[in-house]
Amino acid sequence: MENATTREGRLTVVRDAIAAERRELADLLDTLRDEQWNEQSLCGRWRVREVAAHMSMGFRLSLPATLGELVKARGNLHRMTDRVARRDAAAHSTSALAGFLRDNAHHPWTPPVGGLAGALGHDVVHGLDITVALGLDRRVPEDRLRILLDQIRPSGLKFFGVDLDAVRLSAEDLDWSYGSGSPVFGTAQNLLLLAYGRKLPAGRLRGEPSGRFTCRADEFTRRADEA
Repeated sequence: MENATTREGRLTVVRDAIAAERRELADLLDTLRDEQWNEQSLCGRWRVREVAAHMSMGFRLSLPATLGELVKARGNLHRMTDRVARRDAAAHSTSALAGFLRDNAHHPWTPPVGGLAGALGHDVVHGLDITVALGLDRRVPEDRLRILLDQIRPSGLKFFGVDLDAVRLSAEDLDWSYGSGSPVFGTAQNLLLLAYGRKLPAGRLRGEPSGRFTCRADEFTRRADEA
């Protein structure tokens, strides 16, 4: 059984990873051109600017304000987060959106489930929603990826609507796999995106079942037009 000292040490590692991820993503956002902020991300119908706005929502909204927004959305969490992301993306400059991440690198926010690892996953995956969609070659450090890959569970896959029945995820750049069945190969960070319910651009995955997790070019364009 894990003792208190070991547990606190493990949590400190995750906190440091969260802070580093937020700072690095803020620095990356500062380099984006105006047109890149309006490009489609991997996250639903959000552009890059809506994803960036959403990433700092937990820092900027108090609990009463969040509950108020949830009431406005009639208790629908997805409707609430979509409305707030679109509103805040329009209300704040791109430099401000990057600054929210940098200034809150050590903010203790965690999502409703998942604790600190969930907060790290939130930052890493939304960061990849941006960089993968834009074709930027950012590699998430291995230690952060391993924290998240080790947290993959059937309950999380179900939450994100991911069906891995008869599929084995096999990382090409790390000694990691999950599941059993026909293999889907890809980099660890691309497989992490898959496990979080994302469809990836063509060419990111290999293996017979990979088409199930690949976004067709026309589908990606259509989502951008609908955003």
